[in-house]
Amino acid sequence: MDNRVVKTKNSITNAFLDLHAQKAIEKITVKELCEKAMINKSTFYTYYKDIYELSEFLENHIAEEIIARLEHPEFILSNPQKFNRDLFHAYLSQEHLIQTVFSGSRVSELLAEIESNIRKIVFKLYPEYKEDAAANVILTYNIYGGFYAFRKCRKFGDQKVIDIMGNLNEKTASFS
Repeated sequence: MDNRVVKTKNSITNAFLDLHAQKAIEKITVKELCEKAMINKSTFYTYYKDIYELSEFLENHIAEEIIARLEHPEFILSNPQKFNRDLFHAYLSQEHLIQTVFSGSRVSELLAEIESNIRKIVFKLYPEYKEDAAANVILTYNIYGGFYAFRKCRKFGDQKVIDIMGNLNEKTASFS
């Protein structure tokens, strides 16, 4: 990709993140974003239809980054302790972006995207578990529960939370 395009898109992204850290997406205008990014409105519209398309692009990018950091997403069934540790660290690596882009009710979009992508990976490798109730519950429980444990229980220490999540998983069915 052309360096100018990369710089322009980075400028738009950074301006959006700065503005979104201060206010809800509904209150961000293309005009103020362009002023902050020091670009023309026509430049913005070259890449994005509106603020919401930009936000959706960033949401998808963050979810992809989180999943890319999972060495073995299929471990959610065969080694959930390692999976949860890796997922926890993937959330840590994107923590600032998660807090900014997925504020309020938007967090459910992140989790839905992560769950959908991990389901595709796992069920491609293990198609026999696609209709298995236990496999589906464990998958959803680990993704959603792991995220909320990450977000709400960090005061107890990251390693402690990871260990507790691993112990919970030892009590669930093994799919190895």
